[in-house]
Amino acid sequence: MRSTFVTLLLLIAPLSAPAQSSRPAPALQLKNIQGRTFRLADYKGKVVLINFWATWCPPCRTEIPELIKWQREHRRDGLQIIGVTFPPQRLAEVRRFARKMKMNYELALGTKATKLLFTDSETLPMTVVIDRAGNVRDVIEGVIFPEEFDQKIKPLLLILNSK
Repeated sequence: MRSTFVTLLLLIAPLSAPAQSSRPAPALQLKNIQGRTFRLADYKGKVVLINFWATWCPPCRTEIPELIKWQREHRRDGLQIIGVTFPPQRLAEVRRFARKMKMNYELALGTKATKLLFTDSETLPMTVVIDRAGNVRDVIEGVIFPEEFDQKIKPLLLILNSK
């Protein structure tokens, strides 16, 4: 009887375990669409969402208004969204698209190698969640929904940087 209980506990424990463990975010340096170089490390102390997207990707286009809203509403809470395009993308095309959509967060042209720093998944959109300490906390494949934002990102915004 006791061994059955222990076995059952071992089977259930992973279901109640905390979300994915964190790992340090890779060193990343990109040029934004205005040509200014920035590093991911420049945003240490903020909760960063690196959103891989493309102008030719319908689900990416669907998600952008929500990202704009979250950046506007949570900037003061320490949120920084960085949109990284997935090739093939031309700079002029991305600039036009960003103006049309009134995107209010940092945008950079990415490469397949940029995305490979975080995952080998082919999925777009894809959002990498990085905490205030610079650790990757989650990788969300597909459109990030408001419920996921509330569950996975908002709690990180509430945690103040203790350093």
